[in-house]
Amino acid sequence: MAKHQIAVIKGDGIGVDVVDEALKVLDALAGKHGIEWEFVEFPWSSEYYFEHGEMMPSDGVEQLRSFDAIFLGAVGHPEVQDHITLNGLLLPIRRAFDQYACVRPSVLLPGVDSPLKDVKPYDIDLIVVRENTEGEYANVGGFQYRDFPDEVAVQSSVFTRKGCERVIRYAFELARERKKKVHVTSITKSNAQGYGMVLWDRTFDAVKEEYPDISTDSLLIDAACMDFIRRPQNFDVVVASNLFGDILTDIGAIITGSMGLASSANLDPTRTNPSMFEPTHGSAPDIAGMGIANPMAQILTSALMLDHLGEDAAADSVRSAVENVLETGEILTPDLGGSSTTTGVGDAIAALVA
Repeated sequence: MAKHQIAVIKGDGIGVDVVDEALKVLDALAGKHGIEWEFVEFPWSSEYYFEHGEMMPSDGVEQLRSFDAIFLGAVGHPEVQDHITLNGLLLPIRRAFDQYACVRPSVLLPGVDSPLKDVKPYDIDLIVVRENTEGEYANVGGFQYRDFPDEVAVQSSVFTRKGCERVIRYAFELARERKKKVHVTSITKSNAQGYGMVLWDRTFDAVKEEYPDISTDSLLIDAACMDFIRRPQNFDVVVASNLFGDILTDIGAIITGSMGLASSANLDPTRTNPSMFEPTHGSAPDIAGMGIANPMAQILTSALMLDHLGEDAAADSVRSAVENVLETGEILTPDLGGSSTTTGVGDAIAALVA
């Protein structure tokens, strides 16, 4: 029996609600797939911040280092500025564990309505690989003359050849592995950002020469946003900088039906450090605790974690169960047009994987 030790950070708002359902599903499949789970919960959240003045303790990263994976809900609170939650918890974990590849699938599944016309199930089946440790989120800069009329803010993007090359190479390897369109699209804005994005472009051009079996193209971010909407069927694997990947994956979630279906993995592909798995939706404090949040994104995120842990059959069973519930259409949360509860959806999926 395989044993996996998982650090669980439920976070804020609906993060608590949906993580509970995902853990229920993981527990339900454990016996069938010969898995023993050890879940260790860490109370790091905005509530922790209110009490301690920090999102996690100073040795938080070290507390997580020995785990096989980190399972995160959602973080954010209306009374805490986003830069505090981001720079106090998420970004330190991503950087400390060199989780440089953020993998975010967007698939239009049966039973789900897209806001786009004339698209059928699986017409949209793409993955965005987002560079996750540098770029526009490098947090390099500062303020001068703060709170004075002439205040200046400087925010710098940081691109390294190493950082660009490794995430681009990961995208090419993923396109080979998927065996679908076997195509990689690079996203930049090098007509306006003439240094960092040009380095990205040059690196992409160099790496693609090593993959003659894979077709490629490069798009500016504005054109990519348009094409995600007008012809999403053309995309297979998309590789983008930290900011552009963040933008595109929100579009990808909406065109495939709901943010409540958007899963995500923050990966250290070398497996030197633990990887972290979180959905791409926020903490939605306006509906927290109401029992109407869609847990499917968190549950699909657990499938990505199972993939990473080498539990392929268990991962497939989770995805199949989610697709079954969606296609049947009887137990859905309000974001998908249903009237079921968060717990009801979790129970239905857990019953199918057991």
